Amino acid sequence: MDSQKVVLITGASSGMGEQTALLLAKKGFIVYAGTRNTKNINTNNLQNLIPLKLDITNPSNIKEAINTIIKNHKKIDILINNAGYGLVSTVEDLDEKEMFDQYNINVFGLLRVCKETIPFMRVQNSGIIINISSFLGKIGLPLLTLYNSSKYAVEGITDSLRYELSDFNIRVHSIMPGFFNTDFAKKNLVTNFDTFDKNSPYANTVSKLAPVIVEQINQGNDPKEVAFIIKEIIENENFPARATIGEKAKKFLPMKKELSDEDFERRVREYYNLG
Repeated sequence: MDSQKVVLITGASSGMGEQTALLLAKKGFIVYAGTRNTKNINTNNLQNLIPLKLDITNPSNIKEAINTIIKNHKKIDILINNAGYGLVSTVEDLDEKEMFDQYNINVFGLLRVCKETIPFMRVQNSGIIINISSFLGKIGLPLLTLYNSSKYAVEGITDSLRYELSDFNIRVHSIMPGFFNTDFAKKNLVTNFDTFDKNSPYANTVSKLAPVIVEQINQGNDPKEVAFIIKEIIENENFPARATIGEKAKKFLPMKKELSDEDFERRVREYYNLG
C-alpha cells in the first residue's frame, strides 16, 4: 500500500479546487483531480496530480472513479467535496429544474461521493472528509435562497457525519469561505431570466444586491488561502469542526453569534442597502 496520502478533490478544474490540488500535489500527496472534463485540469507537470473524470450527478461514474483510485492504491485517505455553483433567483421565479439542479450538485452530489467513499475509509479505519461550504451556509441573503439553503444543508451533513463516522476514525470538517476571487462569478453563478428582467417586481433588490455581490467576489480573497487551510486540517488531528476564512465570513459569522436574529438582519440590510 502506498505510504503517500491519497486525495480526491471534486470540482478541481478551477478556483479553490485547482489551487488545493496543486498545493497538495506539490507537498507530495497523490491527488486525483475530479472534473467532468479532464482537459480543464492544470497538472503543472506534476506526475502525482492525476485528472479524473468525475460527474457528481452520475452515481455509476462516481463508483467507477472511486474504484479506479482503490484499484491503484488500495485506499483513499482524504475526500474534499468542492464542486458547486450558485443560483441567483427569487423563489417566486424558480422552476423545478433550477431547484433540482442546485441541490443535485451542491447537496446530492456531495452525498453521492461520500456514500461511495465512506465504505473504504470505514474498512481502513481512517479518513478525512472536508466539505467546502460557505459563510452563506449560516447567513441568508435575498436572491440566493437556493444556494444559501444548499450550503445550510452541507453544514447539517457535516455535523451529522461527525457523529456517524467518529467510531471509524474518520474526521469530518467544513470550510466556510467568504467571497473569494475565483471564476465563481463568471462560471459558477447562474441567473434566472425572470428575476433579472428589468420589469421584475424584484428589480430594485437585484439592482442593489447583484452588482455588489459580483464585485465582492471579484475583489475577494485569494483561493490559495483555502488550499492552505485544507492542508492544515489534514495535518492537524485536533483541528476544529469548521474553519471560517475570508473577510466577509470573518465579519458576519461572529456577528451572527453575538446578535439576536432581528439585530443581525438589520445589520445585513444596512450593509447591503436592502432597506
